[in-house]
Amino acid sequence: MLRIRRYRPFLIGAFIILVLLYHVAQNSDWELSQSALYSPKKAPADSATKDSLHVESQPPQAPKPTSIAQEKQATTSAQPTPKKETSIRIPQLKTSNEVPGGFGMPTPAPTVGKAHDDSAAEESHVAVKLPDRPVLEMNSGGKPLTDSLENVEPTSTKEHWQKPSEWFPVPKESIIKLPTGKPKPIPTVQFKFGQESPDAKEKRVARLNKVRAEAQRAWSSYKKYAWGHDELTPVTKVSKDPFCGWAATLVDALDTLWIMGLKDEFDEAVEYVKELDFTYSAYRSEIPVFETTIRYLGGFLGAYDVSGGEKTKAEYKVLLDKAVELAEVLMSVFDTPNRMPVLYYNWHPSFNENPKRASTRSGMAELGTLSMEFTRLAQLTGENKYYDAVARITNALEDLQNREDGTALPGIFPENIDASGCNRTAQAATDYDNLSDAGKKQVDDATDLDEEPQGYTAGMTDQGSRNGKDPLDLNGVPKRELNRRTPPPRSSVPGHQPPPWKGAKNQGPPRDAQGMPANWDCVPQGLVAGGWGSESYSMGGSQDSAYEYFPKQYLLLGGLEDKYRTMHEKVSAAVKKYLLFRPMAPGNPDILFSAKVTSSDHTDQKLNYEWEATHLTCFLGGMYGLGGKIFGSPEDVEIGRKLADGCAWAYEVMPTGIMPEYSMVLPCAKADDCQWNKTAWHNAIDTEAEWRDEQLKQWEVKHAEWVQEVKMLKKEYAEVEAAAKAKSEQEAKPKAAANTAPKNTPQSGLNPGVHQGMQQDVDYHLTKRRVFEDDKIEIAAKVNELEVELDLNNMIAGHEQQTQQQKPMLELQLPPEPEKPLSHEEYVAERIKRENLPPGFVSLNDKRYILRPEAIESVFYYYRITGSPIWQDKGWRMFESVIAATRTDIAHSAIDNVAINKVAGSTSTKEDEKDEVKPGFTDSMESFWLAETLKYFYLLFAEPDVVSLDEWVFNTEAHPFKRPT
Repeated sequence: MLRIRRYRPFLIGAFIILVLLYHVAQNSDWELSQSALYSPKKAPADSATKDSLHVESQPPQAPKPTSIAQEKQATTSAQPTPKKETSIRIPQLKTSNEVPGGFGMPTPAPTVGKAHDDSAAEESHVAVKLPDRPVLEMNSGGKPLTDSLENVEPTSTKEHWQKPSEWFPVPKESIIKLPTGKPKPIPTVQFKFGQESPDAKEKRVARLNKVRAEAQRAWSSYKKYAWGHDELTPVTKVSKDPFCGWAATLVDALDTLWIMGLKDEFDEAVEYVKELDFTYSAYRSEIPVFETTIRYLGGFLGAYDVSGGEKTKAEYKVLLDKAVELAEVLMSVFDTPNRMPVLYYNWHPSFNENPKRASTRSGMAELGTLSMEFTRLAQLTGENKYYDAVARITNALEDLQNREDGTALPGIFPENIDASGCNRTAQAATDYDNLSDAGKKQVDDATDLDEEPQGYTAGMTDQGSRNGKDPLDLNGVPKRELNRRTPPPRSSVPGHQPPPWKGAKNQGPPRDAQGMPANWDCVPQGLVAGGWGSESYSMGGSQDSAYEYFPKQYLLLGGLEDKYRTMHEKVSAAVKKYLLFRPMAPGNPDILFSAKVTSSDHTDQKLNYEWEATHLTCFLGGMYGLGGKIFGSPEDVEIGRKLADGCAWAYEVMPTGIMPEYSMVLPCAKADDCQWNKTAWHNAIDTEAEWRDEQLKQWEVKHAEWVQEVKMLKKEYAEVEAAAKAKSEQEAKPKAAANTAPKNTPQSGLNPGVHQGMQQDVDYHLTKRRVFEDDKIEIAAKVNELEVELDLNNMIAGHEQQTQQQKPMLELQLPPEPEKPLSHEEYVAERIKRENLPPGFVSLNDKRYILRPEAIESVFYYYRITGSPIWQDKGWRMFESVIAATRTDIAHSAIDNVAINKVAGSTSTKEDEKDEVKPGFTDSMESFWLAETLKYFYLLFAEPDVVSLDEWVFNTEAHPFKRPT
C-alpha cells in the first residue's frame, strides 16, 4: 500500500522544481524581449548623397521591437566607417613676399632698424599700481600633485573607432563661419633689432649650437629606444604611452626639428606619421581631448605651416591630412545638446554611439584651450564646422564673463566649470512644486537638503548614485580634476575601464519612448561654476592656457573678432585687481607673482589667498607682454616684465638654479613699499610662534620642577644608602671578632689551628682508649687533614660574606627629563636648513622640475619684445642649470628635488664627493621637452626673424601658426 505521508517531502520538492523551471523559462523570454525593446537607438543614418562632413539627421524615433539577429545587423549597418576625403580645399591666405631664411623658415627678410647697443638698458619702465594685499590671511597649505603614470601594456582586443551619427547636429545655416575680410592693422610685437657686433654674434651662435646639440641628443635617444611611442623613459631606456600611443614625442617635435634645421630627422618623422591610425589605441579607452588637441593636432598644423604650408612639398601634405583625420575623431566630442565638448572621450563604439553631455566639472584650461587649433584647421581646409565647434565655447565663456554674479571674481573664471547645460537644482525645485501637500511635508521633515549624504557625488541623481555613474556623463567617462599635462588617471588604462551597462550586450542606458536615456531632460542653463562649495581662481594649473588663448586667437583671426580683445582686457584687469602681488626678498627685487584665491560664498568679499609661485604660472609674463604690445597697454608690458623677471629670480635663488614646481613665498602688503624683513620671513615660516613660545615657557616651569624632584630623590636615596651601609657594617663586626679571636693551645700533640670542640673530642677519645704512641701519630695526621678542610671552608664563607656586603642597593629610579620643545628661532633655523629654503620662500610644496617650458617661454618673449641681451643671459643661466641637473646617460629626465645643494656636473673637492647629494631622476621626459622647452631656448639665441612674433603665433604647446596678412 502506497503511503502518501511517507513520500510527501519528495512530492513537494518536485513541485517546487517545476515552478522554478517555469519561471526560468519565462525570464529568458523576458530578457529577449527587453533586449529588443531597449537596444541602442541611433540617429538616422546619413544619406548617401549628402556631404559626409555636413551631417543632418531627423529627430530620434521610438524603436520597433526586433529580433537579436536583426538588431545586430542593424547595428552593424548603422555604423559606417570613416570616409576619407579625396581632396581638401585649401583657401589662399594672403602672405607677404617670402625669401629663403637661414633656417629654412618661410618668413620675410628681417626689417633692419637702428643698430642695437647690447649694453643698453631696457625700455623705460612704466609705473604699475596694484591694490594692497591682505597678507595676514596667508594660507601656507600645500598643493598635492602627482605625477607619474606607470607604463601600460597594450590590450589584446583590437576595436576601432567608427564615426557615429550625430545626435545633436548643427544645421548648416546655423554654423558659425570664420570672420572674413582684410586683417586689421595690429601693432608690432618684436623689437627692431639692428646689426649685431661680431663678438655678440659669436657668443650667441655658440650658445645656439649647444642648445641644438642637446635637442639632437634627446631626439636620437627617443628614436633609438622609443620610436613610435609617446615618450622615452631616459633612465631605464624604454618607452611609455600615456597619450594613446600615437607617437606623441614624434608629432610634438616635428616643427622643432624643422626650426633647428634637422631636415633629415624631420623627413624621417614625417614618413612615420603616415602610419598613424587615430581610430584605435591599445593603451587608452578614452582620448584626453585637451592634450590630444594641443600636442597632436597643434603639432601637425605647426609642422605643416613651418614647412611651407600651401607651398610645401607634396610629401609634407600628409601633415594636414593627418590633422583632418584626427579632427574628424575629435569632432564627436562636440555632439552634445549645448555643443560643449566631452573632454575625456571614450572612443569605443559601444560607448561612442550613445548621446553624451559635457561634464559638470570641466577644467577651465581643458575647456578653453581648443580654439587656436580648430581655428587654424578651419583656415587651412575652408571647413567652417571646425571653427563653429570652438566659437560656441568662446560664446559661452563670454556669456559667463559678462553675466552679473557669473563668477566670484568678475572677469576671470573658476577652476572648474559645469558645462553640462543642465540645471539640476532647478529640476529638483520643479519636482518639489509638483508634489502634494503631504509629499512636501514629508520632504520638509526629512534631513537637511544642504547636507550631502554619504557616497553622494555632486551632480548625480539617485539613480546615478546607485550605479556609480554620473548620468550627465553617459559616455562612461568619470569626472576628474587634472592640471595641465597631468598624466591620465588609472581608470583610463586597460584593466581599469568603467563597467559596461547592465543587461543585454550593447544595451546601453535605459531609454525613454523617444530613444533618449532616462532622466535626460533637464532645465537648460549656460556655463556656471562647477562642483559644490568653494571656487578656486588662479593663473596656474587647470586654468592657465585658456587665458593665454584670448590674445593669441585675436592674432590668429587677424583682429577681425573683437570679443577676444575684450575678454583678454577683462581678464587682465581682474588679475591685476585680485591676484598679482610682490614678494618680499633680500635686495627688494621689483618682481611679481600671481596668487591663488578661493571664494567660499561666490563673492569677492571673503577671499582666502595662497601666495604661490608655481612654474605653470610663469606663462603669464609672456601673455601680458604680448597682449600689452598688440593692444597698446604699456602698463601691461611692464607687468609682464616683472612677472617674467619673477620666474627668472626663482630660478637663480634655488640651490640647483631651477625653480620648483610649486612653492609659497612671502607677500608684501603694498607693492610700492616692499622692504626685506627677516623677522617677517621667519614669522611666515613659523606661523605658530606665539604657541611655540608658550610651550617653551611651560617647559621651563616643568623642567624646574623636575630638577627639584630629582634633587630630593637623590638626597633621599643617599640617606637610605648611608643607613644601609652603617647597618651592614654593624652586623659585620661580631663576625669579624669571632674570626680573629685567639685559638686554644693544642693538646695531645695536635697541630695548632684545630677547633677547640674538635680538640676536646679528640682528647676524650685518646684518653678513653689509651692508645699507643703510633696511634697518636696516625690520629695527628688525620687531624691535620681535617684542619686544612676547615680552613678552606672558612675562606669560602668569608668571600660570600664580603660579596654580600658589597652588593649595591636597588638602583635610583629618576623621572624622565621633560623634552625641550624648539623655540621659534630654533624651529625656523631647523626648517631653513632641512628644506634649503632660500630667503623669501615660505615652503617648497613640490620640489620637482619636470622639464617645464613656461619660465623660458616668458624670457624668450621679453627678449623679442625689448631686444635686451639681459634676457639672453638670464636664459643661458637657466639652460646651464637645467642641463646640469637633468642630463642622463642618453637624454634628459625630470628630477625630484631642485633644493639639493649640488647637482650632476657641478665642481666639488674630493672631500665633498663623499657627502655630495644630487637630485634624483624620475625617469620621465615628456614630449613638451622637445616641443617647447628646448625650442624656446633655441629661439632665444636664434636670429630674431626665425619665427618672428609679428608673423607667427604660438599655441600653448609652442607650435607656431602662421598669422594672416
